Amino acid sequence: MHKFYFHDIQDKPTLITYLEVQSYEMNVYLVYLSIGTKSAMVYDKHDKPMRFFSAGHIREAFAHCTVQKAVMKHDTPYDEMIGNPPKSAQQMALPFSMALPY
Repeated sequence: MHKFYFHDIQDKPTLITYLEVQSYEMNVYLVYLSIGTKSAMVYDKHDKPMRFFSAGHIREAFAHCTVQKAVMKHDTPYDEMIGNPPKSAQQMALPFSMALPY
């Protein structure tokens, strides 16, 4: 399984063809990237999936990169907890702007 280590990307301008923000409860975001022919999660220096804590944190972390397409997917356990039907197998991917605010 391939992994992208953030320390390998953070100072190097990189063309990212696809960036997927995976949003979880408690302000935890993980990032999945496609660069060239490889796709994988972003990992920290401790070999754990790198946690981002806001959309701004992600935008700043990848500001030096060119991102062709970015989306956000949100996962929540609450629907099933309150008796709603189970989630569909496919999560909805919403456009995610990589533009930093002025």
